[in-house]
Amino acid sequence: MIAAIHAASATAPWWAWPLALFIVCFFLGIVAVPAGVGGGVLFVPIVAAFFPFHLDFIRGAGLLVALSGALAAGPRLLDKGLANLRLAIAPALIASASSIVGALLGLALPESVVQVALGATILAIMGIMAGARKSEFPNVPSQDAISRILGLHGIFVDGNTGQRHEWRAHRTPLGLVLFVGIGIVAGMFGLGAGWANVPALNLVMGVPLKVAVGTSSFVISPAAALVYLNKGALLPMIAAPSVAGMMLGSTIGAHVLNVVSATAVRRLVMALMLFAGLRTLGKGLGWW
Repeated sequence: MIAAIHAASATAPWWAWPLALFIVCFFLGIVAVPAGVGGGVLFVPIVAAFFPFHLDFIRGAGLLVALSGALAAGPRLLDKGLANLRLAIAPALIASASSIVGALLGLALPESVVQVALGATILAIMGIMAGARKSEFPNVPSQDAISRILGLHGIFVDGNTGQRHEWRAHRTPLGLVLFVGIGIVAGMFGLGAGWANVPALNLVMGVPLKVAVGTSSFVISPAAALVYLNKGALLPMIAAPSVAGMMLGSTIGAHVLNVVSATAVRRLVMALMLFAGLRTLGKGLGWW
């Protein structure tokens, strides 16, 4: 399969791969928002597995893809009360700062090592998503002091039932510590952080599932993208069509989130991640 991909890349016109990236990212954007995983965690393993680009360029573009998806879906999510900026600010600042460390570490390692680590990480993320319990409306008896100071509470209307739900966050210090590690992994592999944002916000901090999914789009790591830019690892031919496709798809995905079952979409995402993770791990080890 690898030989076939390289042969196709040698004979294909220059515009074929950007067009393919646009189409793939469009569909990834549609499923990424309702699944609550962010665009980067799907973009990086799938493009690394099936497109003939150097992994550094893919990781750099992955961070921009995650950022573009958030910008495209953001207005719709905020309008529906499915995202909360106060809830996103502190985790985003922490994850973005720690992602710089991850980006520097990722660029310093050999490509084969990063391929293996990326494949193993994607499979681990898929396992976490499959095994993690989810609570539509967690029981939060009281807010902690930091949650009250930051105003981490709100109301959202469920599009399926039309009911209004009040929510508030707790265990905020533990949640913020988790975002340090989330940022390092996000920067190292260019994944964004949606895959870990939702469990941290929902299971640790007690935020309702749909609010956690919507808010996770805003907990991104743009600082790491500057590291890749400084190292020359952002290639416009890869980044531009990927960002355009993801923004268009994420706009549609934001509409889908309010009416579709997030569980069904997450199952599709986990199947894609399983296949892409095995493919990426096989490439790193020279098996596939």
